[in-house]
Amino acid sequence: MSFQITEAFVEQYSANFLTLAQQKESRLEMCVNVESGIVGASKAIERIGAADAYQLTSRHADTQYVDTPHSRRWIDLYDYAWSDLIDEMDKIKMLIDPTSPYLQAGIMALNRKKDDVIIAAMGASARTGSGTASFASGNQIANGSTGLTVAKLISAKQLLDEAEVGMDEPRYIVTTSEQVSNLLSISSGLIPSSSDYNTVRALVAGEIDTYLGFKFIRSERLPKASTIRSCYAFTKGAMTLGIGKDIATSIDVLPTKNQSVQVYARMSLGAVRMEEARIVQIDCVETA
Repeated sequence: MSFQITEAFVEQYSANFLTLAQQKESRLEMCVNVESGIVGASKAIERIGAADAYQLTSRHADTQYVDTPHSRRWIDLYDYAWSDLIDEMDKIKMLIDPTSPYLQAGIMALNRKKDDVIIAAMGASARTGSGTASFASGNQIANGSTGLTVAKLISAKQLLDEAEVGMDEPRYIVTTSEQVSNLLSISSGLIPSSSDYNTVRALVAGEIDTYLGFKFIRSERLPKASTIRSCYAFTKGAMTLGIGKDIATSIDVLPTKNQSVQVYARMSLGAVRMEEARIVQIDCVETA
């Protein structure tokens, strides 16, 4: 409940609301596959693996049948909500109605939660048809007592290439602002050539948005253990976001709360890692 709403009273403050600095949109939803309209608590996503062809050695030979690998991953949905109360008497003392800004704040909170759900699923165990699948240890790049380096990016690209992850599938890397700063630290020797440095400078300036085939996505919500931040290089097919109900909102007057206005927003969703080969964890030392 917003007991702090008195800070917006006209005799003390301006009539304009200022939304403080915060992430407003989901930055990762566009980078993953989305399954909408899920009914129920869970949904299975079917997977088809690679199969080998056989050689024809004679004419009119019997047809051989290949067992095509088939497996599945499960998306489990969870409900999330945001709500706050606005006192009707407080609204009378204000020059503007705070309902809409509060609703926007709720929507932004749920958008950030979408990213939290996707990020958590990147490194978590994925529920399969017969158990769980852990993150592939071979796809983890050690911190090496450094931040993000070009060498780590090259290693991530190599791991994806060796797994035959097609270049036609969009590739992303999600980092915090400090990892981009690592790449800009030419004096520390992290950038091997001036051309690489100029490329990264252009990336930060917004003139280009990719490097080594990875589109950079900045998020300050990545997991951090002590001084080690886990970043992820991945393809669009690496993750699936399942949505049972996207963000829905309502504004209601509650007679049982002395006619206070309830601002409410909710959603139901979950995420799962679809394939270990399509995602690489890059650990980086963070000093800040």
